[in-house]
Amino acid sequence: MASPSTGNIALAHQTILEFSTPGRGTRDITDAVAAVVRDSGVQCGLAQVFAQHTSCSLLITENADPDVPVDLETVLARLAPDADPAYRHDAEGPDDMAAHVRNMLTGSSLSVPVGGARLLLGTWQGIYLYEHRTAPHRRRVVVTVM
Repeated sequence: MASPSTGNIALAHQTILEFSTPGRGTRDITDAVAAVVRDSGVQCGLAQVFAQHTSCSLLITENADPDVPVDLETVLARLAPDADPAYRHDAEGPDDMAAHVRNMLTGSSLSVPVGGARLLLGTWQGIYLYEHRTAPHRRRVVVTVM
């Protein structure tokens, strides 16, 4: 969906992307976000990316070494373990509260500068959707380019 424009210059462009996740882990969504930026017509500005959920998050992290997501999961498993007996909220299972804590620690939105109608990410950076639940889910991510 596109937002209001003035003449031929778009002030903002917004698209909702949907992704399926196989369960806990990261999914590279850089190309999908980059396509929204390219299609927006915005040459210079900002891409704001927001996950509409409380049990997944968004990350900008290294895109080259497959050990990075494994190590990230190791850290988060230590910080927010599933089925911690101290958790009271477990309505959707033993990973329920842990997923919310992981979201709080990693965040549900991020911003990336846009230049030349492309994301200005660094050489080794990618945008990842991080599913914190153990079961598969459908996730919506709003990309707003201004």
